[in-house]
Amino acid sequence: MDVSQKENLPPPPGIINSIKLGFDLIATNITAILMPLLLNLFLWLGPRLRMDGLFNSVKTDVISIWKSGGIPAEDIQRAMDLYENIIPRINLFWIFHTLPIGISSLFLPQGVSQTPLGDPAILQVSAASLMGWIFLLTFLGWVGGGLYFRSVAQLTMTGTNTPPMRVSRAIMQTILVSIFWGILSMLIGVPVFIALSIVLQLNAFIANVLVLFLSLASMWVIVPLFFWPHGVFIKQQNVITSIFSSVQMMRFTLPTSSMFVLTVFLLTFGLNFLWSIPPEDSWITLLGIFGHAFVTTALLAASFIYYRDMNLWLQNVIGKLRPNIVAKV
Repeated sequence: MDVSQKENLPPPPGIINSIKLGFDLIATNITAILMPLLLNLFLWLGPRLRMDGLFNSVKTDVISIWKSGGIPAEDIQRAMDLYENIIPRINLFWIFHTLPIGISSLFLPQGVSQTPLGDPAILQVSAASLMGWIFLLTFLGWVGGGLYFRSVAQLTMTGTNTPPMRVSRAIMQTILVSIFWGILSMLIGVPVFIALSIVLQLNAFIANVLVLFLSLASMWVIVPLFFWPHGVFIKQQNVITSIFSSVQMMRFTLPTSSMFVLTVFLLTFGLNFLWSIPPEDSWITLLGIFGHAFVTTALLAASFIYYRDMNLWLQNVIGKLRPNIVAKV
């Protein structure tokens, strides 16, 4: 490619500009934040769905099984202390926050113990209802996540000739993406975890080097997975076509796209610490909930804008280069 061709190529979409456009879009369509706002209000002020009652009912039997298996008493006690500190705090309603397509949540699975309205109501799951609750909350999370992503993506496509995505298709593709994403995460994550555990037992230095290498190479996996849902909601592709579209975009734009993904993650997690500063039983937490809902929705819109503009840029660049390539051949 000669210098004149390089000068004629349009510049790629900027990271900062995409984020700015996302914030501007949500500021003018503030109702887009309703879903994360309502979910966080429910997780904060609503009842808690817990499983400590189920744990207490089987604790004696579990301890007996561990003792019969020859596990030392001190190890059993440490495990019980750990479970008793964690299990009573888990709020199973957090399952409603699904990945990679889901409604963003400010509160962690442990939830909050107190609210400005006093102690929240406590619901307990049983052995018979546990799997039913998990399935129901996961399904509702998929439905809510699909509708949330669809509404934000549609805002970024306003003014184009693209017809709105059907609600049924959005929900179905959300379920398929989530299932395939879970399977792929297991296929990648489990072998990596096992390999790291084995290497750590052999040599800690080599394990640290391996972690560093995996961290650098992870962008080849994180970027396509991050933009996987975007093809579904922007281009209305199916789950298979969307992942190939995401991989193709990553091949040509990895440095810029990886910086965009890193910027979104840093803004999200960094600001989450700010939103979590007010105490749980203070009404000031409302400000954090509103800020979280606005920022996460704006960043989601920015990611759709970046994906849309980057694909248009790639089409433009390829269109300008193809005549020259054909002429040379």
